[in-house]
Amino acid sequence: MVEVPFEASFSLSDTLKSGQLFHWEPLEFDGVPGFAGCIADHGPCWIAQPEPDCILTLPGREEVVSRYFGLDQPMAEIHGTFPQEDAVLKEAIAYCPGIRVARQPVWECLATFITSSLKQVVHIRAISMTLRRRFGERHEFEGRELYAYPNPEAIAEAGEARLRECALGYRAKSLCLAGEAVASGKINLEAVESEADLASARLALMELHGVGEKIANCALLFSCGQRGAFQIDVWIERILREHYRKRVKGAKLQAWAERYFGPNAGYAQQYLFHFARKTL
Repeated sequence: MVEVPFEASFSLSDTLKSGQLFHWEPLEFDGVPGFAGCIADHGPCWIAQPEPDCILTLPGREEVVSRYFGLDQPMAEIHGTFPQEDAVLKEAIAYCPGIRVARQPVWECLATFITSSLKQVVHIRAISMTLRRRFGERHEFEGRELYAYPNPEAIAEAGEARLRECALGYRAKSLCLAGEAVASGKINLEAVESEADLASARLALMELHGVGEKIANCALLFSCGQRGAFQIDVWIERILREHYRKRVKGAKLQAWAERYFGPNAGYAQQYLFHFARKTL
């Protein structure tokens, strides 16, 4: 195993529990407790944090792990863009300073959040693992079976009926249609990922069946590096109402949040989200 360099605070545990990643499994390697999972077509990856200032991974996986877990992100610069007199945000950051916004494979992230609608984290994880086992590529690592997320072609080929068997319910149709759209080239996720304008990228994803503003923002933040994407769920709406006295909803609240929290609003949201779930 090798060390992965990083700056500023990082908490692997908080990042894995912050509502953006759902398939990583506890796994000890060479006597070191860590987590294993598959990242796109890179196959099995393993990461551990035996000490606060030490991140370990497998040889040759350093860059993949660093990008995936946001270890290469300029945290001081990001924090410098937040409203500096915001006591609520400062308290949230102090509570979970080591959270990073992940940079997941775009299709995997988009598909996962399509299946997350009105679901708790435990259910989202269960669905993700079922889809991986039934339709994803199988790998072995340290005697454990690990599965990559199924590619768009595999999802399209599975069809809505078989996807419903994975406890997706009405989400099966949306996932199937998304797989078909990506596999056929109707939507180009590489173009979405490279789109610099947040609003344009969001509109492109929202052309997909079942993808509204929240799912689009999740995909853009957690996979495309659009750190200005600010998704609003019940936890965030609650904290904005209680601590920022914001009574507006929908597009007006979205516009206010992105303007107020600035170009890294999505990062601010992640601190507030984790803080709210654990303390309110």
